[in-house]
Amino acid sequence: MANTKYVFVTGGVSSSLGKGIIAASLAKLLQARGYRVTIQKFDPYINVDPGTLNPYEHGECYVTDDGAETDLDLGHYERFLNTPTSQANNVTTGRIYQSVIEKERRGEFLGKTVQVVPHITNEIKERIKILGKTGNYDIVITEIGGTVGDIESLPYIEAVRQLKWELGDTNALVIHLTLIPFLSAAGELKTKPTQHSVKTLMESGIKADILVCRTEHELSEDLRRKLALFCNVKQEAVIESIDASTIYDVPNLMLEEGLDKVVLQRLVLRDDDEPNLDKWNSFLQRHKNPTCEITVGLIGKYVELQDSYKSILEAFIHAGAANEVKVTIESIHSEHLEDQTISQKIAHLDGVLVAPGFGERGIAGKIKAVQYAREHKIPFFGICLGMQMAVIEFARNVLNLPEACSVEVDDKTAFPVISLMEEQKTVTDMGGTMRLGAWDCKLVPGSKVAEAYGVEEISERHRHRYEYNNEYKEALENAGLQTTGMNPKTGLVEIIEIADHPWFVGVQYHPEYKSTVANPHPLFVAFVKAAVQQSTKKVNTKVS
Repeated sequence: MANTKYVFVTGGVSSSLGKGIIAASLAKLLQARGYRVTIQKFDPYINVDPGTLNPYEHGECYVTDDGAETDLDLGHYERFLNTPTSQANNVTTGRIYQSVIEKERRGEFLGKTVQVVPHITNEIKERIKILGKTGNYDIVITEIGGTVGDIESLPYIEAVRQLKWELGDTNALVIHLTLIPFLSAAGELKTKPTQHSVKTLMESGIKADILVCRTEHELSEDLRRKLALFCNVKQEAVIESIDASTIYDVPNLMLEEGLDKVVLQRLVLRDDDEPNLDKWNSFLQRHKNPTCEITVGLIGKYVELQDSYKSILEAFIHAGAANEVKVTIESIHSEHLEDQTISQKIAHLDGVLVAPGFGERGIAGKIKAVQYAREHKIPFFGICLGMQMAVIEFARNVLNLPEACSVEVDDKTAFPVISLMEEQKTVTDMGGTMRLGAWDCKLVPGSKVAEAYGVEEISERHRHRYEYNNEYKEALENAGLQTTGMNPKTGLVEIIEIADHPWFVGVQYHPEYKSTVANPHPLFVAFVKAAVQQSTKKVNTKVS
């Protein structure tokens, strides 16, 4: 730990300013200079993890290889750094208190009165340092969720204060992300909210070392000088973070502002090598200069909130760049898909993705979307619940089992083609009890998925309770729904395909979690390629 440096990212004035993107962008720049770097997120809510939170409440729940259900910011960390995160990279107040209470029950505090200081703050500090102790990192960046001044964040801010004092000025620093609002009536940017935010941070005993200022307009030198003077930071440590057309521009913007240089100088680390962003900028070049455009329908039931399917949307950006194509996502609420509207909403699409989800709401619309894509030869991609809907649709309309269903939707169904996993039948607690994390899968040679991956054995991340019922496997395969991927140990069906379809693939796992800028997920790349071919075919049909 002695050699590990720590960077803390706090937020002020407003939530949703993009602490995760700033943290990920800084980490990318440091990584591109050759430093071993990781990022962790400390969330102030009392849930033990976001696994039981409604997507409308907190956006998607991201899953790591080791089965942690985490905040969606960890997805940004992985997409930027191309390195996996773990249970240690996301900690919540609920997990902190749970751990402290369990220690108290075991008598580990020797009869002491358990208090926020020092017991809760000590637990937070231990969680902050764990990656430095075990991960072999030069720099650990810690994002503190919430906004300075929130009651929920106070123990974290106090823990950062203590740790910064313990580590020393050259081993730890604080970046404070704040908002510089533009008042159109006055026609100027206002620094007062930032001054108050920095003051609030100082009242907690922490002096910000670097200010990152979110703004819609460029900061003048006079305004930077004013911020430096009133917020007690050096002028070169006032960093402009102007609105960008894509989050993937932010590392370059931070490089131009010198954020990485200021951090390295403050931590007394070498800063003479320029970061190598060649691969990153090559991706950006392809992303910003597509040769054509396709439209993919995202069929889900949380489409009102974009963050509910964040990893899927980002995976399409990566796959689009790989194919040099712009992927326009058309969000379609599955509850709005009915017999009289299905053609109007789907016929024009170049591809259909039926998204993951839970519960029976919107199921009928998802099944109709699968049927339309199958019958009209539109490239189809089903993820988790989307794959299960494809199995149900096929059983109903090809096997002629109109009552076929998932026991999640109808536990009395006569044809449970999707059933509850055996190990889930005794589960009563909802949090952290699904089939989670990375599991192996063996692919069938010559299948579309094997062609996409280029290998026959893969590992993918899961998050589900229900599974393909193998009792119907033979009948489904004989009718044309091929099993092209299975877990070699459990026999669980992981992937289904239809051979005589341009591209019809359903997967039980979540490929979107492993798509990064450096390694776009092969299934998304193949799906986008199929959608491009579909678009070209439609154009040629119209011309002829």
